[in-house]
Amino acid sequence: MRNVYVLALIAYAAFSVTDASVKATGTHLSVFEIAFLVNVFSGLTLLLTRHPNEQWRDFWRIDRPWAVHGRAVCGVVASLCGVYAFTTIPLTQSYALIFLAPLFVTIMSALILKESVGPWRWSAVLVGFVGVLLVVKPGYQAFEWGHLAAIGTGLGTGTAVIILRGLGGRAKTTSILGMLISYLLVLNAIMMIFWGMRVPTLREFALLGLAGISYGLGQWAFILAARYGNANQMAPMHYSQLAWAVLFGVLIFNEYPDALALLGITVIGGAGLFTVVREKIRRERAPRKAEARSHADFS
Repeated sequence: MRNVYVLALIAYAAFSVTDASVKATGTHLSVFEIAFLVNVFSGLTLLLTRHPNEQWRDFWRIDRPWAVHGRAVCGVVASLCGVYAFTTIPLTQSYALIFLAPLFVTIMSALILKESVGPWRWSAVLVGFVGVLLVVKPGYQAFEWGHLAAIGTGLGTGTAVIILRGLGGRAKTTSILGMLISYLLVLNAIMMIFWGMRVPTLREFALLGLAGISYGLGQWAFILAARYGNANQMAPMHYSQLAWAVLFGVLIFNEYPDALALLGITVIGGAGLFTVVREKIRRERAPRKAEARSHADFS
C-alpha cells in the first residue's frame, strides 16, 4: 500500500514539474508550439507506460470511439488552457482555479451520470470554492484571461473524469492515452502552421523537454499507482500539488502568496481531503449495513 502512495506522490510531483517548466518557458513561444513540443517529449516517454496485454500500434482500435474521442478533446482544451494559465498568472492562482474540477465533477455527476450526491459532498465542494475565492480574491485584483483559462483547465479535466467514469474500464489504456497524444500533436501542429512558429532558444527547448519527460514519467507512475491501488488511495496525494505550487512559486518565480492565499490553499486541501475520508468511511459502512439488513431479514 505504501508503494501506491509513493507512486501517486511521484506522479503529482512530476506533473507539477511539468507545469513549472512550462511557466518558466515564458511567452516567447505560442501556446500551440509549447504544447506541441511538450507532447512530443511526453509521447516518446509514454511508450514506457504500455500495459503488458496491450500494444501501442493497436491504440486506434477503439471500443467506445465517441467517449475516447471526447476525452481527447477535453484533454486538448485542458492542456492549452493550462499552458496559457501557467505562463500568464501566478502558479498558486492557476492551481487554485484548476482545483475547481471537483466542483464541476460533482455537478456533472449529478446531472449527467445521475449519481446521488449527498449534503456532505456538496458542502465540501462549496467550502473548496470559498478557498479558491480566498486565493484569487476577485474584486481586489484584476481577473485576467489567464484566470479564465485556468477555469477552462478545471472544466476540461472535470469533464474528462466524467467521461472516464462513463467508460467504466471499457476502453484500453493505450487507446485513451494514444488518442489523447495524437489529438494534441496533430491539432497543435495545425495551429502552429496558421499561428506561426519561432525557433526556441536552447533554454526553452531544455525546459520543454523537461516538461514533456516529467509529464510522461508522471503518467507512468500514475498508471502504476492505479494498477496496484485504487482511487481512494490516490486522491489525497492529488492535493500535494498545492504544496508544490507554493514551493515552486516562491523558489523559482518569486511569487509569495499572502496570508489569505495560504488560508485559501489550506481550505481547498482540507475540503478535498475531507471528501476523500468521508467517501472512504461511507464505502466501508455500506457492506456492514447490507450485512446487518441480511441478518435482520434472516431472523
